[in-house]
Amino acid sequence: MIIIMERGATKVQIQKVIDLLKDNGFDIRLNQGKVHTVIDAIGDKTSVTPGRVSALDGVKEVKVIREPFRLASRDRKSEDTVIEFSNGVKIGGNNKPVAMVGPCSVEDDYEGLLKVALAAKEMGCEFLRGGAFKPRTSPYDFDGYGEKALKFMKRASEETGLLTVSEVMDAADLDMMCDYIDVLQIGARNVQNFKLLKAVGKCNKPVILKRGLASTIREFLLAAEHIMYNGNPNVILCERGIRSFDNAFTRNVMDIASIPVIKKYSHLPIIVDPSHGTGQRYLIEPMAKAGLIVGADGIMIEVHHDPEKALSDGKQSLPIPMFKEVMARINQLTGRLQYEKNCLSANIK
Repeated sequence: MIIIMERGATKVQIQKVIDLLKDNGFDIRLNQGKVHTVIDAIGDKTSVTPGRVSALDGVKEVKVIREPFRLASRDRKSEDTVIEFSNGVKIGGNNKPVAMVGPCSVEDDYEGLLKVALAAKEMGCEFLRGGAFKPRTSPYDFDGYGEKALKFMKRASEETGLLTVSEVMDAADLDMMCDYIDVLQIGARNVQNFKLLKAVGKCNKPVILKRGLASTIREFLLAAEHIMYNGNPNVILCERGIRSFDNAFTRNVMDIASIPVIKKYSHLPIIVDPSHGTGQRYLIEPMAKAGLIVGADGIMIEVHHDPEKALSDGKQSLPIPMFKEVMARINQLTGRLQYEKNCLSANIK
């Protein structure tokens, strides 16, 4: 870290900063200018946090050179993390982007869910996603069928071979969900629910972590850090849009730039959710393609057998015929992107 002292900081104040850092194993380089004194401190900042240093008298500013997300950072691991499942599906690295599709909420209609799962299987998708516990803004909205929905997901998985994804809202439900689900999802509203992050960090299931409604990229990666710090390295990030002042045409602002930024600074795989990212059916295809073009490792799309009667998010769900048309074009794009990626990899070697 770099510590910039206040103009006129006393020798006693400067020495107090130096002593604190040296006592905690930092190497110090002191640069005394005409206006400010600057202290270069090289060491493990987990032993002394920037906040502790900035609290000392005479300190103007503390700048951190290395990012605070240590485990998720490329400084820690330069190669991409690849998460592999028992059926051979892989997420991350140079592997083909995956597709996670299904209804926002699993409803009391197994045949409807199975229709979606069969369509997903037909189009080459790897995951069936569906909510059993739904965090809703209004207490009057449908909030899921709980374990019954999880049983439907498990049954559909057994019939199609698709892996399953569902959102966990409470650590108390984790053991039950792990009996039914292949991938746990942390929703946008729980990205800073640190007790829940700690709990899923102690599970042996991969975790999809969605970006919060107003999370910065650094906060997003620090949320992943909580999961990894507690023992679970299998984190899949998900860009699902952030809140904006303008929601006249879209539900959120889908931050496409976050994907290459995260790819630069983190080794974790990242997928995109254009359904929540835009809230508009007609925007799902172009935004899914945009995410894939800039490097996303997969897509998450809401699909419903009858969106007009969906209990949640029907407006941003694709009906099955439309989904098949959209997915066919996305598959063409991923095929071209994969070919280019393989050629680039071969040339590098």
